[in-house]
Amino acid sequence: MSPLRQSSPARSTGARSTRTARSSGTARSGRTARRRTPVVDPACAEAVDLAREAAQEVAAAGSSQPSPSESVGDHLGLRAEGDRVVTHYFACLNPAYRGWHWAVTVTRAARAKVVTVSECALLPGEDALLAPEWVPWLERLRPGDLGPGDLLPTAADDVRLAPGYTDVGDSGDQQMQWELGLGRPRVLSREGRAEAAARWYDGIAGPRAPIAASAPAQCSTCGFYVPLAGELRQMFGVCANEYAPDDGRVVSADHGCGAHSEAVVVPPASEHGPPVLDEVGYDIVKITPARDSGDASADTPSEEEEALGHS
Repeated sequence: MSPLRQSSPARSTGARSTRTARSSGTARSGRTARRRTPVVDPACAEAVDLAREAAQEVAAAGSSQPSPSESVGDHLGLRAEGDRVVTHYFACLNPAYRGWHWAVTVTRAARAKVVTVSECALLPGEDALLAPEWVPWLERLRPGDLGPGDLLPTAADDVRLAPGYTDVGDSGDQQMQWELGLGRPRVLSREGRAEAAARWYDGIAGPRAPIAASAPAQCSTCGFYVPLAGELRQMFGVCANEYAPDDGRVVSADHGCGAHSEAVVVPPASEHGPPVLDEVGYDIVKITPARDSGDASADTPSEEEEALGHS
């Protein structure tokens, strides 16, 4: 970086404008004065050794190397920051800060000869390795990051929410409960409902999920589908099938899975029929009373019994 040792044309310009104003007798008040380019102070420009010692001292304070003075390299140049204020630049030799350079600002008071150090810092160059741009934690938060015991504050001007008394039309959600004191201060706004619907519909509970592509039917025809209330009722509901992968979750009406209530009709259990009675062909059996044991004819069957098949 080359020193900026240049003179300022402010004196000649100011003198010429003053003479013009005096000759005309009027002052031009609507113009904006030019900013004067600072001139490099000779005493501050020559304080290279003082600036180097300051850089070495700062490097030694923040480094654990045995010779931290080796972190300060060659003098790269200087720049005038203002009246009697000059910044010196030195190369940084620390391998952890490749592409950076030391910037030491020196100054002196008016009519003083002693130059003092005002500021010393490491500044990145064009090839310096920098950290990514800082993003607020609220913008870094992603779904699923909230754990047990974590609290997520909601901004007062969140566009997803609206006061509970502003959206009470026929097409809006029911904002207040019938019981006194159970109303909500804020409810979903139109933008909030649109964002939630787009997020649910494009997610794993939408119609483009792999499980929905192979489903036998849509959730809107399932007996376990419980529609939501309000405007979201037209597109979304909650699955109430304990065997479904989306049990207790919001699903779109055109989503689906294999646990559909009408996916498979179980056939009724088969039962044995009643016993068959053949009443067409039968034999008539005549039952005779028992005989006494003393009767001799009891031992010999009669002809009628033999005809009936008894012996």
